[in-house]
Amino acid sequence: MVNVVADDGAQWCCPECGRPSPRYDKRTRRWRHLDTMQFKTLLEAEVPRIQCPEHGVRQVMVPWAEAGSGFTALFEAMAVFWLKQASTKAVASALALSWNAVDGIMQRAVRRGLARRAELQPERLSVDETSFQKRHEYVTVVTDQDSGHVIHVADDRTTESVEVFYASLTDKQRANIEAVAMDMWPAYIKATRAQIPDAENKIAFDKFHVAKYLGDGVDKVRRQEHRALMQEGDRTLKGSKYQWLRNPHNMSSEQASHFAALRDSTLKTARAWAMKEMAMDIWRYQSRGWAIKAWKSWFAWAQRCRLEPMKKVAATLKNHLCGILNAIALGVHNGHAESNNARIQRIKARACGFRNRGRFRNAIYFHCGGLDLMPEGVDQTWLPT
Repeated sequence: MVNVVADDGAQWCCPECGRPSPRYDKRTRRWRHLDTMQFKTLLEAEVPRIQCPEHGVRQVMVPWAEAGSGFTALFEAMAVFWLKQASTKAVASALALSWNAVDGIMQRAVRRGLARRAELQPERLSVDETSFQKRHEYVTVVTDQDSGHVIHVADDRTTESVEVFYASLTDKQRANIEAVAMDMWPAYIKATRAQIPDAENKIAFDKFHVAKYLGDGVDKVRRQEHRALMQEGDRTLKGSKYQWLRNPHNMSSEQASHFAALRDSTLKTARAWAMKEMAMDIWRYQSRGWAIKAWKSWFAWAQRCRLEPMKKVAATLKNHLCGILNAIALGVHNGHAESNNARIQRIKARACGFRNRGRFRNAIYFHCGGLDLMPEGVDQTWLPT
């Protein structure tokens, strides 16, 4: 136990306004400090309360801990460091604390980080959803493409989920947004059109999501054709699902040799795959005019192909062509959002899931927000690197 005693002649100030104020009374407080030679160390002090003419009775601030915390700043800094490396449960076990105590440290760290965060100046955004729990429960995540940091997390994936973020920006900030990358989810499109000036030229549907639509179309053609061939005893397509979906550049020589025979065949699936590859090649264009011509040619091929899954995909892409062209012309993609999405799912798996949306949101900000999480005035040079 370490006891701290204040000087008798100390001058006390109101923590709200800084005005010198007379002492009202004092309360004994304890804080957990860093261990001393493997022994649990507590810091104890009689903390004065003052009588402020404007704010009433308030407890004065102590220099070694933040208000409302039962831990010294140094102890919280250590806990924040380890929370970056391990789950809340693991850190609680290592520090001999309750799960709620460690979660409280994380919550205070996120509040500090958000309060310190500089005024947002977003130019290129990514909007994506990530799963919170099963049964199609999601949260919406907004990422700054330039920094790669998550700047907003909202419940669900409704129009309101994104509008809340846009509403928090000034008119100047919204006008400065150059591009918003997203999937083709109608709620996100509606919110962006309503809130962002000239949204039709800024909404971008990136290559990843277009490739997913095309890949699904190829797979549906493969399944239909596989069923028809199996009825005739033909096993040509058996076990070939992932060959059609895998990037040929990532295949081994043996896989590439086997796939070449399928690709060069007269199978309907081979035709669907060729259509997908041609669509992906259009992303190499940098001119909007040439990209429009290429997509029109592709749509004409899709209408003649007599492959219903690919015709449906073509109809979907045609309805969202403006956003696809924006992505090509602006060079916008959702890479940062997908990277953060994968990271968030790893965080969720490490925590064995989250029951509370607020804690899930805090964890996303803590790990992906790029925030300054450490307590004020802590020298971080002593922390492990």
